Amino acid sequence: MKVLMVLTSHDTLGNTGKKTGFWLEELAAPYYVFKDAGAEITLASPKGGQPPLDPKSDEPMFETDLTRRFKADREAKAQLAETVRLDSVNQGDFDTVFYPGGHGPMWDLAEDGNSIRLLEAFIAAGKTIALVCHAPGVLRHVKKPDGSPFVNGRRVTGFTNSEEAAVGLTEVVPFLVEDELLDLGAVFSKVKDWGVHAVVDGRLITGQNPASSGETAKALLAALKS
Repeated sequence: MKVLMVLTSHDTLGNTGKKTGFWLEELAAPYYVFKDAGAEITLASPKGGQPPLDPKSDEPMFETDLTRRFKADREAKAQLAETVRLDSVNQGDFDTVFYPGGHGPMWDLAEDGNSIRLLEAFIAAGKTIALVCHAPGVLRHVKKPDGSPFVNGRRVTGFTNSEEAAVGLTEVVPFLVEDELLDLGAVFSKVKDWGVHAVVDGRLITGQNPASSGETAKALLAALKS
């Protein structure tokens, strides 16, 4: 089983002067779901090389056993330091793709033509895709063959408006994931803020927030095995 994980290359949190990037738990938890199942994992990002880590996600209050495991894993850290460029990736080389979130993807991956084409290629090939937290927003420009939004009519979840408000970034982000998916015609579901929630709709799997990243990866793994 070959799994592609696509990370952001964007490190600036709007005009706040603060840094952002990918959220560590949203990489670490799925990474070990896949690795412990024997998968071959490839990490990619728009610019290649070391993607930016959201520094907040590395604070003690957000640490988990899996983030600690990742930080102690020399092989994983070496792989992260050398992500492949997204424009060099071919969906035909992989069984599935998983997008971790963090705020970074809202600025680069959501608008990145290579990412859009890659997701559309996975979809056209009938492969299952998964995205968690802010990453479902990356689907905003992904289309069906008829040109309509891919998420139209599909059951999804993602980082909610109330979760964005809770972290004080409603006015900073370029769009709100929940509102954007609803505007595109998706059927958006959610649980309480920071609750674990993953939604499976055929070959699309989405997770609500960082705490949902492991469950989202497990749902993807189950879909691949079936």
